[in-house]
Amino acid sequence: MLTVSEVLVFFVVSLLLIQFLKLQWMRRRFPPGPTPYPFFGNLLQMNFKIHHEHLKKMAKIHGNIFTLWFSNTPAVVLQGFQAVKEGLTAHAEDVAGRPTSKIFHVLTRGNGVIFANGHLWKQQRRFGIATMRKMGVGKKDKDYLLQKEAAHLVEYLQKTNGKPLDPTMPVVHTVSNVICLVIFGHCFCRDDENFHRLIESFDTISAFLNSISFFVYELSPWLAGHFLPSVKKFKSCVHFVNDLLAKELESHKGRRKFAENQYFIDYYLDEIDKTKGDADATYDEVNFLQTIFDLFVAGIETTATTLLWALLYMVIYPDIQEKVQKELDAVVGCSHVFCYEDRKKLPYTNAVIHEIQRYSNIVLIALPRLSVKDTELLGYHIPKNTIVLSNIDSVLSDPGKWETPDQFNPGHFLDKDGNFINREAFLPFAIGHRVCMGELLARMELFIVFSTLLQAFTFTLPEGVKEVNTKFVFGSTMKPPPYQICAIPR
Repeated sequence: MLTVSEVLVFFVVSLLLIQFLKLQWMRRRFPPGPTPYPFFGNLLQMNFKIHHEHLKKMAKIHGNIFTLWFSNTPAVVLQGFQAVKEGLTAHAEDVAGRPTSKIFHVLTRGNGVIFANGHLWKQQRRFGIATMRKMGVGKKDKDYLLQKEAAHLVEYLQKTNGKPLDPTMPVVHTVSNVICLVIFGHCFCRDDENFHRLIESFDTISAFLNSISFFVYELSPWLAGHFLPSVKKFKSCVHFVNDLLAKELESHKGRRKFAENQYFIDYYLDEIDKTKGDADATYDEVNFLQTIFDLFVAGIETTATTLLWALLYMVIYPDIQEKVQKELDAVVGCSHVFCYEDRKKLPYTNAVIHEIQRYSNIVLIALPRLSVKDTELLGYHIPKNTIVLSNIDSVLSDPGKWETPDQFNPGHFLDKDGNFINREAFLPFAIGHRVCMGELLARMELFIVFSTLLQAFTFTLPEGVKEVNTKFVFGSTMKPPPYQICAIPR
């Protein structure tokens, strides 16, 4: 007669076998990929992280479109420029959804822009893009917002008198204030406690989204929520940001001038008033707050991280820094106030900024898409509600598209005569219907702030420091390790 322990072992083994066979049956409908294990799928092989190096190795075995399994959930991965481009543009509408995972629901409740779907997403995104255009983002008369913050950053760095400093908080403060000015019309004070908590909260939220804790929460929300401190911290940070933005909204409503739409918040509140009673309208304060949350978490983290890489690369490649400064001196002079249009007459500077984005590659894997209907990707049938992951790292380092993909080379964006050229494989803002809504603002910030800093300072390593660590800190964005530099006035 079987003992209780033997029955239990038999039951567990049978359950594992059934789960394994079920996965093997399900995976026949998808592109090939590594063999998934019961309950975990491929998470064990991936060390519970979506890492670009793991994807690169898998692509060599399975091809430029393959399937990973997160427990019982399939995710189709696109590797290399051609696969990403075709996969996200050939049937762009079909792969324009976002997965409704458990943690994304905690983060957004399906509202806003980044993780919303369907009619709500389309309406919020359309409004956001149209409003940015109405506000003049990308036009010369709005450059002053960026010029003002870039000038404040120069003033701050001048006060260091060339002594070593960690540029992280000054840069983050500058980028944060640009977003604040566009949305609310005012800035945070550099010493504001709420500002520091806001930045720490965004760091925590971003880091959580590509961590082991994220996948553990997806497997078992109850266990992760009760036993993982990182989950409690994540939820606390989300709550703090939402509360702070809600207070900003109430404060602005109290001093709003109805005849003057100047900032994003004014246009949105006006749209809420206009569409009251419209059953198809999705404009309300809940969606406004989530849209603002999305703009903050996406806009601050990415742009600030790119600028931090920019300063680091300038001290690593002083010859490139010098060439940028020579171009700035020769073309615009030492007291010029930069506008975005200046990029057209500063091809080398523009090329360096683009190469910083390509080489730093801060978003290795684009935010996940979801097939909203049965579709076809690169000859494979993809069922409705399948996650689609694009390896942006494999695009920005595709040896078939870049002459020296593993080197920092501004020549990637220059022709033989030194003129700036766009490259089709330059996709740091992704491609297709979910391309970054704040792309133009980010481009403006990078050009104006970078050019202003290189005009005012020469950046060097502190005395006695010969080398710096350039191995990125893995997270939802790839940040440089903490470092110190000296801003030497020119």
